[in-house]
Amino acid sequence: MIKVMIVDDNDIIRRGLATIIDADEGLRVVADAGDGRSAVEAARRMRPDIALVDIRMPIMDGLAATRELLKLPDPPKVIILTTFHTDEYVDEAIRSGAAGFLLKDSPPEELVRALYAVGQGHAMLDPAVTRQVIDSLAGRSPLLSSEEKSRLDALTPREVDVLRLVGRGLSNADIGAELFMTEGTVKGYVSAILTKLEADNRVQAARLAYRAGLDA
Repeated sequence: MIKVMIVDDNDIIRRGLATIIDADEGLRVVADAGDGRSAVEAARRMRPDIALVDIRMPIMDGLAATRELLKLPDPPKVIILTTFHTDEYVDEAIRSGAAGFLLKDSPPEELVRALYAVGQGHAMLDPAVTRQVIDSLAGRSPLLSSEEKSRLDALTPREVDVLRLVGRGLSNADIGAELFMTEGTVKGYVSAILTKLEADNRVQAARLAYRAGLDA
């Protein structure tokens, strides 16, 4: 059972998210909070596995709350959930240590999928956000280093196919549909790709794919 805490200053949104999450038998909402400071206090008491955190809140915003939550002795993993997808928010969320970033208009199944992915130790970004991060950051390092080229050369042709779709911001499910694979098989390929590329998460891998011209 994955224990979830919802942090949002809008009570209606908290209730709606709780309804979606509690409808899945593998997830359970154990706490909620309307601001970052209350979230940190609730996390100390309830020790959730994942904190679903809005960015814009009173008293302490979601980015500051993320940093404080990750300082706890038994910190939850954090998924940023917001209506805003501007570059500075995404960049700052990643730098703050968030394991995931989803837009509030993501479908319920995407939210549930993200909770499971992060609960299993994977990073999870909304495909639209992934695309924006890649577009905004790729140009800062346009040339591949010799080490990066060597890592790319170590990929098998099928791994290159998967990386190309990761570079387009597709989810594992969408990649599976495109390449006629099960989602579990895609997950295995992505894990192998991250290891070979020495990437911490799929966003780093996607940026490399973009810079190598594999995302077209």
